[in-house]
Amino acid sequence: MGEWQHGLFGCFGNIGVCIITYFAPCITAGRNAEKAGVGGCCICGIVSMIQPIGMYFVARTRQKTRELRGIEGSFVMDCVWSWICPFCSLVQVAQELEDVPAGGAMVRE
Repeated sequence: MGEWQHGLFGCFGNIGVCIITYFAPCITAGRNAEKAGVGGCCICGIVSMIQPIGMYFVARTRQKTRELRGIEGSFVMDCVWSWICPFCSLVQVAQELEDVPAGGAMVRE
């Protein structure tokens, strides 16, 4: 199993994603969900703003990203990170999914 290519607190690795996530986290959440194959961009972006359902969708997207990239972890920890540090979690997932097309599957070897 692999590890995260980008650290949880490596928010400034992509300053554009960092700024968008800070001011409009629903955009990043929707894009991440679509790329991970969790759901459509618009619906997941909107749902991400409704708590606690939003936290579930962000954690589910994080879990799906781990599966796509072959990263170890658990859904419980995905929920914890999505609750404790949602912006950092969103940016980390966005950076991991930068080279994955929407709905794509790319497992790291």
